[in-house]
Amino acid sequence: MTFASPLSMFDIAGKSALVIGATGSFGSAGARALARMGCDLTLADMDAGKLETLADDLGGNAGMIETICAIPDSEASATRIVDAAVQAHGGLDIVFIATGLNDVGFIEDQPYEKWSAVMRANLDGYWLACQAAGCHFADRPPDRGRAKVVVVSSTHGRHGLPAGYTAYCASKSGLDGMVRALACEWGANINAIGPTVFRSPLSEWMYSDEDPGKSTREGMLERVPLGRLSETDDLIGGLVYLLSPASDFVTGQTLYIDGGYTAD
Repeated sequence: MTFASPLSMFDIAGKSALVIGATGSFGSAGARALARMGCDLTLADMDAGKLETLADDLGGNAGMIETICAIPDSEASATRIVDAAVQAHGGLDIVFIATGLNDVGFIEDQPYEKWSAVMRANLDGYWLACQAAGCHFADRPPDRGRAKVVVVSSTHGRHGLPAGYTAYCASKSGLDGMVRALACEWGANINAIGPTVFRSPLSEWMYSDEDPGKSTREGMLERVPLGRLSETDDLIGGLVYLLSPASDFVTGQTLYIDGGYTAD
């Protein structure tokens, strides 16, 4: 394919984009970015009120917007989410999955049920969503171009720190492995973004000037060469790249957007 200019390689206007976990920090930031890029959106999450608010906020920037109050916690719900996007916009081109859960605890103290909950949220749900999307992509018309899938992993899929993260680290390592395997199985574009700590309601305490946030942040920054924690906007450039034709020859990768954390 020949592009008129390098910038045109990032054109995704008119694409049908599904965002799962749309009301979370990274999910909503990604939805806003895709709206401004001119995509038709399907927003999926469990809080109907937050979905409606997000859709209203995006209404002036996006194409058509569909919402569905569901997460991929079963084969039926994952299929229902994908079908909603296909039916709303006549197909599916982009899938961005940004759900997740963490429950910190030392392995000898953490109940198996909490381990299972983290694995269901961070790995099983992603597998179910990819299964449903893959069933649709198998019948995808060639003239729609390449489909793109991006999932949210973490630097903790590669690094085992900090203590108490056995469930979270294992789930994200598993997700990275799933991305590599599906890239080979599908022969299609599926990649992960691996952030370190970024600002969200769950991490806001680490941005405080008071302890324990301040001391925790200072300890974290000793491992971040660029010297600061991340904002959600830091993640958007990589997301748009991986969801656009600019990344047509990139698959099976985890793109670490971490200020150099994994370089240490």
